[in-house]
Amino acid sequence: MSVARVVVESRLPQLDRLFDFRADDDVVPGVRVRVPFGGRMLPGFVVETAAESDFGGELHRVERMLSPVPVLRPEVWALARAVADRAAGSAVDVLRVAIPGRQARPETAWLQREAVVPAPPEPGESILPGLVERRGRIALRSEPGVVAVAAEPGGDASATRWVGRWAVELAGLARDALARGEQAILVVPDHREQRQLVAALQAVVGDRVVELDARQSNPDRYRAFLRAIDGGPIAIVGPRSAVYAPAASLGLLAVWEDGDPLHDEPLSPYATTRDVALVRQQQSGCALVLAGHARSTEVQRLVELGFLEPVVRGRPPRTLPTALQDGQAGRIPAIAFQVAKEAIADGPVLVQVARPGHAPALACARCGERARCRRCQGPLRRARADASPSCAWCGAVHAAWACSSCGGRALVELGRGSVRTADELGRAFPNVPVVVADGQHERLEVDDRPMLVVATRGAEPVAAGGYRAVLLLDGERILARESLRVAEDAVRAWSTARALARDDASIVLTGAVGRIATAMTARDPAAFAAAELADRRALRFPPAVRVASVVGGPDEVERVVRAVGDIGATDALGPVDVGDGAVRSMVRFDYGAGVDVAHALRAEIVRAATQSRSRVAKGAPVRVHVDDHEPFEGI
Repeated sequence: MSVARVVVESRLPQLDRLFDFRADDDVVPGVRVRVPFGGRMLPGFVVETAAESDFGGELHRVERMLSPVPVLRPEVWALARAVADRAAGSAVDVLRVAIPGRQARPETAWLQREAVVPAPPEPGESILPGLVERRGRIALRSEPGVVAVAAEPGGDASATRWVGRWAVELAGLARDALARGEQAILVVPDHREQRQLVAALQAVVGDRVVELDARQSNPDRYRAFLRAIDGGPIAIVGPRSAVYAPAASLGLLAVWEDGDPLHDEPLSPYATTRDVALVRQQQSGCALVLAGHARSTEVQRLVELGFLEPVVRGRPPRTLPTALQDGQAGRIPAIAFQVAKEAIADGPVLVQVARPGHAPALACARCGERARCRRCQGPLRRARADASPSCAWCGAVHAAWACSSCGGRALVELGRGSVRTADELGRAFPNVPVVVADGQHERLEVDDRPMLVVATRGAEPVAAGGYRAVLLLDGERILARESLRVAEDAVRAWSTARALARDDASIVLTGAVGRIATAMTARDPAAFAAAELADRRALRFPPAVRVASVVGGPDEVERVVRAVGDIGATDALGPVDVGDGAVRSMVRFDYGAGVDVAHALRAEIVRAATQSRSRVAKGAPVRVHVDDHEPFEGI
């Protein structure tokens, strides 16, 4: 009989610690268990075992071991605890993201397997020799362009798949780690990049690739997770949750496009992929690569601190902003049409637009009032020219719409989405195929035949041999969005689309002027990121400082802000009314005060959760979101 220290799966913040239970000797660290707690049974994970307990009372007994598989690895627990502490959150909330649910059949097969650790791959020519060995930390601006890799390693030598050169770069660095008998974790924003990276990896390390993806079926994801537990020289690839993958001998941790919003975790404690990667690198000492075609302001800050070494590979094609062309007007100026006309004879041309659908917004034809949903007040749009208006937020269809201001029933279209743009280009280029790629029309690849590919940001397919020209439309619409990160997001999206072009392609950018146009023409996103960061530093906006939003009843929010204010190196913005009797204050604090601020916030969360029901009823419950940038979206 031993003592099992268990973290229970509970959302109550006061239970975010280890509890001791008596357990049989076969209950080992990492297994799932069920334990008696407060008159009911709760699931949990055994974090560690010991011969004795410091608890003075009588210990309850582990009711049941749910599985003999040690799914919670020591390195994952250490990471979850550190990430939660940094964000004033609960470790068990991190574990819900990190560890997939148990699946009986894959688990049974895994327990009955004959464990075979794959041999390391043969070393190859490295793009950055010695990086993995010396455990370097770099901010990599990847080489633009696309290359062909073997579609079926070991199969038909003529079968190829086109991927971004960035994928080949990261695959080569992963091979460097695997050749040392270590693991590599590579995290991407979504399945489009994942597909490219997996193809590039398989071309150099064969079947030593494990995909961890929420798009997988539950059994497939659990099966992949168990393979990761086996360890050995493997490359683990996936979106943001893959950063928590079990890897006891981690040699490389790479994040592609860390500034992409898809790296933001929507669940508490809301840790981004980049922040988790930084914590994991500090714990494991692995090599760290934050790569992209542009540079986020967060990465720029780390470069300026000397924590990351900047590495630049290659230069993108020259970009022509139409604001510099006298006499050009309209959404697609004459110079852009001319570029497309000349390039289309040789192969595909990419046209990037701001919005999907036919008309991204509608208004009353009589009074001009924006058309909104009767159910949720979201903006109405039209997916196709012959489609009824539908809500962009909840999807409700409004076939019999009437204006709430004047009663008018006629609508006018505001703006052009991907479908409408494709229709117009189809008429302008009558003998050229037009392909739409957006959230409703997914295309991952196109061949090298002449065609126009109209795509929204982030949905651009890879073209065989690279696009012969790229038209970046709607710059003024993209930059009109009220957000602290609007310019940063635009440069990243435009740089990523530009990187899909052939080396000698023409790139045309419409509707951008000033610093952002200079950043694209100078082909120096680092200088742009430095200027953006300097502006944030002058205003004490993130990432120059960290922020935490505190939402709840006025009295509770005031108490939390006051408790944090006693620390020093902090200041507060607000409170502002957010509805339903709640207010929000923003606490800004220096990075050096992060540990103390997170500790104070967590103490206030626990205090609010454990106070009497009668007191809680007087105001909204307190919610804290550390590193919350959403309130800055209206700036």
